[in-house]
Amino acid sequence: MKAISVRQPWAWAIIYALKDIENRGWPIHYRGDILIHAAKTCTKKEYQSAREFCQGMGVVIPELISLRRGQVIGIVTIVDCRFSQVASGWGMPGQYHWKLENPREITPIPYIGRLGIFEVPDDLVMEVAA
Repeated sequence: MKAISVRQPWAWAIIYALKDIENRGWPIHYRGDILIHAAKTCTKKEYQSAREFCQGMGVVIPELISLRRGQVIGIVTIVDCRFSQVASGWGMPGQYHWKLENPREITPIPYIGRLGIFEVPDDLVMEVAA
């Protein structure tokens, strides 16, 4: 199954806080389900910046220490992708906005992420997504 690594707390926000836009510098043509892998790295500065943004969206995120990292944490459906020069909700200006729907939590799967879209073996996913 296809997967994308997302740094925390953004990965958490996609699965648990209805973050419906993933901001990327490149477009995606794929439509359908994709795994959300919580990247292993997150600096305190990145976390604090994300925390302030989320507070502006009315979302209180968990403390960094409690966020899962280096694991697949959920599944979401990519339904669209559009470039935007303006900020809108979760969308940042000058980014491709991947429109996300139907976030689902799964039993976390320890996994090493990669850049771009990558594949996670179906047998690992079927055990926890059923």
